[in-house]
Amino acid sequence: MMGFTQPWRPTRRMIPAALSAMLLLPVAGHAWAQDAEPTAAQPVLPKEKLTIVGHDGKRHEFMVEVARTPRQQEVGLMFRIMIPADSGMLFPWPTPQPSQMWMKNCPVPEDMVFIGEDGKIGHIAENTVPYSLANVDSHGTVEATLELQGGLTAKLGIGVGDTIESASLAAKR
Repeated sequence: MMGFTQPWRPTRRMIPAALSAMLLLPVAGHAWAQDAEPTAAQPVLPKEKLTIVGHDGKRHEFMVEVARTPRQQEVGLMFRIMIPADSGMLFPWPTPQPSQMWMKNCPVPEDMVFIGEDGKIGHIAENTVPYSLANVDSHGTVEATLELQGGLTAKLGIGVGDTIESASLAAKR
């Protein structure tokens, strides 16, 4: 019967090389993860105050996360199991453009508010379907998209033509 009589043990020279390799793995893994399909919610993004002013003058204030980078915008609210009524996520686009969103990996319904270049709401898609891969379209060129808790726009009386006040959008004008 052939075999080793003693278990394998690393030599002192092997340990530094092994440690160096282990330290490099997270860096390489992180770069790969940026391009990988999201599998979990992203960390909470920086927040700012956003106000929706209704045509009746009523003001609705929110603290919204701002998704600025392409990766932040790609992940959005995926995997979030709750959107507080006073929160949401703002997607300011680099240039005005048609916006098409979806609900991939989103377990709760959302109201998608599409904001025109004039700072007014141009379209609202209410109570989008969780996990749906169907495109939710802005129906025109917009400077940003705002995602809120599903059903909230109807509950608060927020509608097309209402004005959005936001530092991120004001800075673009």
